[in-house]
Amino acid sequence: MNRRPALALLQPGDAFPPLSQAWPQRSPAPGLLAVGGVLDVPTLVAAYSATIFPWFSEGEPLLWWSPDPRMVLDVRRFRLHRSLRRQIQRFRASSACEIRIDSAFDQVIAACAQVRRSGQTGTWIGPEMQAAYRALHRAGHAHSVETWVDGRLVAGLYCVSIGRAVFGESMFTEVSDGSKIALAALVGFSRHHALPLIDCQQVTAHLAFMGAQEMARDAFAAEVAELVPQPAPRWQFEPVYWDEVLTPHPTDR
Repeated sequence: MNRRPALALLQPGDAFPPLSQAWPQRSPAPGLLAVGGVLDVPTLVAAYSATIFPWFSEGEPLLWWSPDPRMVLDVRRFRLHRSLRRQIQRFRASSACEIRIDSAFDQVIAACAQVRRSGQTGTWIGPEMQAAYRALHRAGHAHSVETWVDGRLVAGLYCVSIGRAVFGESMFTEVSDGSKIALAALVGFSRHHALPLIDCQQVTAHLAFMGAQEMARDAFAAEVAELVPQPAPRWQFEPVYWDEVLTPHPTDR
């Protein structure tokens, strides 16, 4: 009978174990690193700085993960497909459409919590997680990128940012391609401010279609360790950032 790997049990304030202790690819829960601890701002900052993130459903204990490999979007390799390019060009040209950052963070995370995803019976963005990321937002380390049409929030995403490291979390949309427009805006913002990577956490065909690729955890951790101490940009979107996306790029189709 196969034995499950050991799992670190954290008390509030405990340091995270080394990433090498995360459960391996063929285990029942690949990437699972620790259980317990607390969802406060210092713990979340320490976790993300070490490429660790919380992920658990209501009724489960607090679980911490660092999968290997990691799905990561190198913003230089973002694929802007023709149909999305046309959508963004129309969006940019319309006075009724705009991208905002951090104007409605609470609304965005609440909307993301309502999204029903294939293979999931509930949401991992429960009340405890929402409260934790709202606190992280107030501390300046969590941001929302929002798609607005006719003065109404129709789509968006939220992410964590520490220094120049960006970690994508979740997105929602009420209109066709609304969340893709928000992601493209984040890519444009990241390119303009020389933020090289957006962590996507889990491997999905949708993210691969947009240009994300698997990256070995050790390599990703090394990149993040260099980015975290660097000065963070000012999180504000300017329409000129669309030029970073709409200018033809070798990865576009």
